[in-house]
Amino acid sequence: MFWRCPEEEVETLKEQRRIVVIGGVACGPKAASRARRCDPKAKITVIEQGEFISYAVCGLPYYISGVIKERGALLVRTPAFFKKVAGIDVLTKTHVLSINRAAHVVETVNIETGQPSTISYGKLVLATGANPITPLVPGHNLKGIFTLKEMPDADTILTLITSQRAKKAVIIGAGVIGMEMAEALVTRGLKVTVVETLDRVLPTILDSEMAAFLSRHLERQGVNLLLGQNVTAFEGDSKGRAHRVVTESTTLEADLVLSAMGVRPDTKLAEEAGLVIGPTGATSVNKYLQTSDPDIYAGGDCVENNHLITGARVYFPSGSTANKHGRVIGTNVTGGHETFPGILGTSVLKVFDFTAGRVGLGEGEARAAGYDVVTSLVPNPDHSHYYPGAKDILVKLLAARKTGVILGGQVVGRGEVAKHINILATALTLGCNVDTLANLDLGYAPPYDSVVSPVHNAANVIRNKVSGLAKGLGPAEVKAKIARNEDFILLDVRDKEEWERWRIEAPQHKLLPQEELREQCSKLPKDKEIITMCRRGIRAYQAQRTLEGERFSNVKFLDGSIVAWPYETAGSEQNDNKLLLQTDALPISSSLEEDSP
Repeated sequence: MFWRCPEEEVETLKEQRRIVVIGGVACGPKAASRARRCDPKAKITVIEQGEFISYAVCGLPYYISGVIKERGALLVRTPAFFKKVAGIDVLTKTHVLSINRAAHVVETVNIETGQPSTISYGKLVLATGANPITPLVPGHNLKGIFTLKEMPDADTILTLITSQRAKKAVIIGAGVIGMEMAEALVTRGLKVTVVETLDRVLPTILDSEMAAFLSRHLERQGVNLLLGQNVTAFEGDSKGRAHRVVTESTTLEADLVLSAMGVRPDTKLAEEAGLVIGPTGATSVNKYLQTSDPDIYAGGDCVENNHLITGARVYFPSGSTANKHGRVIGTNVTGGHETFPGILGTSVLKVFDFTAGRVGLGEGEARAAGYDVVTSLVPNPDHSHYYPGAKDILVKLLAARKTGVILGGQVVGRGEVAKHINILATALTLGCNVDTLANLDLGYAPPYDSVVSPVHNAANVIRNKVSGLAKGLGPAEVKAKIARNEDFILLDVRDKEEWERWRIEAPQHKLLPQEELREQCSKLPKDKEIITMCRRGIRAYQAQRTLEGERFSNVKFLDGSIVAWPYETAGSEQNDNKLLLQTDALPISSSLEEDSP
C-alpha cells in the first residue's frame, strides 16, 4: 500500500529546506553556494545589509595602494550571478531587525525604502562578521576617522588620497590591517605614523625579538612608530573633521586617521535571539557549527573557535577560516554531519618587501598555558646561499621540552616566509614533534631551498638543546646581561673583517676567530661565563662545544647570533644591520654556516 505524507508534514519538510543566510561577504556566500550544491532544490536566501556581496575584503589595502588597479577585481560574485547560476536569492541593502526562533522567522527592513518584511526559515545561518574597534576618547565622533571594513570605506579613503587632500596619516593599531595600510599609504606618498598601545608591532602575531625586525624595516621605509602609547583624544578643525591625534606623549597632525585596533564579533542578533555567547564574547558553536539553537548555525568572524593545541576557545577572525566554516555549514544545513576541528591562528602578511607569519602559540601564550617551552631562533637564507637571489629569513620555533611536540612557529624576513609557515601549520595540525619535523622529506633544489631547510635547522637546534648538547641564550637575555654590566665574555668567533663590518659593541665583547679558538682558548678564564656568537649561530654553537671539550663549564651561545640581534650594532655596514640582510649583500664566509646544527 502506498503511504502518503499528511499535508502538514509536507509543509514541514518544505520549511526545513528553506535556508536563510544573514551576511553576504565570506562565510555566508560560501555556505549558500555549498548548500546549493548539496541540495539543488532548497530555497536559499542571502541577506546582506551592504551594497556588495562576496567581495575580497582582504584585498582592500592593495586596492588603496594601487597594486590592484580595478575595483571590480575585488567583486567576486554579484546578486545576479547567484540568482542566474545558482538559483539563490540575494537581498542587498537589507537589514535584519530580529530573529523569532519560535516562529522560525527573521524580520527585515529595506535600508533604502524602509519597507519591512518577514522571511521564514527551516535552517538559519548567521555570518554577521565583526565590527572595527575605535578608541572611545574625546573627539571619537569627529568626521575623518576611518575604519576599513567594507568596500565603501576603501572608496572614501582612496578618494581622499587621490584628491591630494591627505598628506599625513595616523594609523591607530599595529595589527595586520595597520601594517598593510601603512604600506598602502606610504606607497601613495603619505607621511605615516602608527600608534600602538602595546610595546611592539603585530603584538598578537609576533614575539618581541621577531617584531623588532619588522619595526626596523618599517622605520627604514619612513614609517614613524609610536609603540607603548595610548591615544587620549582627537581634535577637530572648524568643519568638525579630525586633524590631530593626541597621545600620552605627543600630538600628531593628521589629514587622515585610520582606526585599525582590531575587531569585535558582531553578536547583536545572536544575543537578542537568546543564543549562547562564548567566553571570548563571540557566538558559541559546536563542532558542527550549530549555535545553542540546533536550527541556527553560525560561522566566520562572529564565532569563536577551538584552538587545536590548547583546546581553549579563542577568537581569531580570518577570511580563510570563514570560508572553511561556510563549507561545513552548507553541508550541515542540508542534512550533512561535517565537523570543523579548530584553528591554529595561522597568519601571514606582506609589509613592503618583508613578510611576517605565525602559526600556533607564541612563547608567552605557551608558557601561560603551562608548557615547559624550549625555543630556537635560526636565521637562514631561503634557498641555497650560492644560488643568486637568496634572501634571509628568521625562524623561531617553539616545542614542549618533555615531548618535543611543536607548539608554534614564527618567520620574518625578505625571503620566502609563507612556504615555511605552511610547513609548520601542517606539522602542528598532525601533532608532529621536532624529530619528525627535522626529518620531513621536503623538496630540495638550490633555487628553492637549502640542502637543510630552515625549518629542519630550527628543529635540530631544539633537539640539540633538549639533549643537552646546545645551551643557548636569546638576544633579549644577552642584552639584559650587557645592560646590567655582568661579568661575562661575549666571545665573537668570526674573523676580523666580519667584525669590522658588523658588530655588537659591549665591554664584555672579545674577538677570537674560530680558526684560532683551539690554540688560544687556554688564555680564556675558566671561571667566567662565556657566551659565544658568530653571524648566524652555527659557528657559535661549534665554539660552545669546542670549549666544553676543553673543560670550560659555563659556556652558552647566542641564539641566531648577530643576524638575529634586533638591537643597535656598529660597523661599516651598520645601516644595514637594522634588518635581516639579503645574503647577496653579505656573503657567508664559512661553509659551516650552511650546515645544520
